[in-house]
Amino acid sequence: MTERLPHEKGFHVSWDQLHRDARALAWRLDGKGPDNGAWRAVVGITRGGLVPAMIVARELDIRVVDTVSVKSYSHQAQAPEAKVTKSPQADLMRDGEGILIVDDLVDTGKTLELVRRLYPRAHFATVYAKPKGKPLVDTYITEVSQDTWIFFPWDMALQYVQPFRGTD
Repeated sequence: MTERLPHEKGFHVSWDQLHRDARALAWRLDGKGPDNGAWRAVVGITRGGLVPAMIVARELDIRVVDTVSVKSYSHQAQAPEAKVTKSPQADLMRDGEGILIVDDLVDTGKTLELVRRLYPRAHFATVYAKPKGKPLVDTYITEVSQDTWIFFPWDMALQYVQPFRGTD
């Protein structure tokens, strides 16, 4: 058997699957906030965390939603160092207590490590987690292997794909 390229060990996530998994994340977080089980706000890490953050906020009836923008990947490879390009409202965030920070995936953990330094008392939740980043997330739904590439629905288009074995 030939060795696969990293992107060939793929986990394809449909819109329906992402919605189900984000709802499962909300159910797991329900009643776990520090204010009698409630969260003060949801902060989505852009860009991948925006859809799950919106679903979690809707399911938990959280009306205060903000974003933190972190660049840790370029299109071709990981950037040498993660950096915040847009911060959430400082008066909302403080040290993060009562804030639910949501992302689609924790991979190496660089993004969450940076955001956790800024908001150490926030609760970090992701839909998917890889082993290297898993220690940095408080709540997640599905673990995938470190060498799996997750194809999110916003990254895909419908097209024919050659079978893994054979040609017909």
